[in-house]
Formats: sequence, structure tokens, C-alpha cells
Amino acid sequence: MAATDDSDFDYPGDLLAGQAELHQIRAELLALLKRLPWSVEPHDAVIDTQGWRKMERAASPGWSEDDQAEVEKLRRRELELAVFVTCHRYWSELKGGDAVRARARLKHVHDEPAHDDLGNGEGPGNDEGPGNDEGPRA
Repeated sequence: MAATDDSDFDYPGDLLAGQAELHQIRAELLALLKRLPWSVEPHDAVIDTQGWRKMERAASPGWSEDDQAEVEKLRRRELELAVFVTCHRYWSELKGGDAVRARARLKHVHDEPAHDDLGNGEGPGNDEGPGNDEGPRA
């Protein structure tokens, strides 16, 4: 389909669900990594005042086995979803600039609320989501 602007892309439900889950997984992973100590393994405090950039870090107790397993699980799922979204059959329908615009637009589809004629976001096509059986599942 030749799109005249970014709103003309008709993404399949499983692609939208995969992209939404990818955003969710990345947010969960980022939040977890921010919460965890700076070093995976236990590490003494680091103080470097001699380099071009002064650095000071408190001692790290390291990550627990559960934390390491959770990070690994989220990273595995992130990779699986990234491959699913990137290699989706929908992209073969688009050529040139349309493909570039569609890929860029997909990343932000869920940033804005969906609108129907009533303006309540409950229009047709909004019933597809991560619960459908077409998308990848862990």
C-alpha cells in the first residue's frame, strides 16, 4: 500500500501487539537495571580521581541469582520480540520510503491514544492487542 502520510499505515494486530509488548519489556528491563547494584558480581568501592573523569562508586553487593535470572529472562524476551517485529511479514508489503516511514511510525503508534469518530478511543480495530494468539509468546 502506498501511504501518503504516516497515519495511512494499516498495521496487523499481531505486529502492533508485538511492538507494544517490546516497549513494555524494555521499560521493565530498564526499571530493573536502574534498581540493581552497578556490578553484577560483588565489587569493592571504586574511587578514581586521577583520570580525565573523576569516578566514585560505592561497594556493590552484586546481583542475586533471582535478579540475574530476571534480567536474562527479560533480555531473551526483548530479543525475541525485536526479531518478531523486525522480520514481520508486513514489511515485505512496503517499499522504499513507505517502509522507512512505517517502521519509524510503528515505534510511536502506542504513544498517542487511538481515536474514533466519537473521540473515545473505542473505535473499530482497537480490540486487537497482546491477548491475540497470532503474536509471539514465550
